[in-house]
Amino acid sequence: MDKFDVTVIGSGPGGYVAAIRCAQLGMKTAIIERYSTLGGTCLNVGCIPSKALLDSSEHYHNALKNFGKHGIETDGVRLNWPWNAWQEG
Repeated sequence: MDKFDVTVIGSGPGGYVAAIRCAQLGMKTAIIERYSTLGGTCLNVGCIPSKALLDSSEHYHNALKNFGKHGIETDGVRLNWPWNAWQEG
């Protein structure tokens, strides 16, 4: 069994910074994270993905409602991605 000086629970905005700092100070550091990727809820399923969806919805709205004001025709604008595509890439 490996032994660590510090174990950080969660790799969110506070966790990964704490783990990096502990490692910089020479401590053998481990992170416990429930997701398969680092970053915690905010990066993977919370704040950041929701902001990306809001940004996409604004572009979609502008294409439907506002582009014509600038002489840009956008007949047939539609969404073409699964609801969770943002989680995969």
